[in-house]
Amino acid sequence: MAYSSRGKRAYRRRGRIPATIAEPADRRAHRKAREQAGGRPPAFDARAERDRRAVECGAEPLKLVRAVATRYDELALRYEAAVQTAVADTWLRGLATAPF
Repeated sequence: MAYSSRGKRAYRRRGRIPATIAEPADRRAHRKAREQAGGRPPAFDARAERDRRAVECGAEPLKLVRAVATRYDELALRYEAAVQTAVADTWLRGLATAPF
């Protein structure tokens, strides 16, 4: 089910969790077409979306490392070591491909 599905938005509203991803254009159009029955648009914080996206884009290279993505380690210390190793590996690979 998509992040913006009606059920997930209702769940977040009950828990007072703000929406951080904008409502898709097709949902906006559908809501407007229904006029009064379409309900109110979800609250959207553009700054929170920007911050969320920055974190997602920063974590994306780490997700390519299988040990980090699957989290097989039982101990937090080992998982943290895997994350630090992945960060170092990603950084070194970036240095190797950077033009000088």
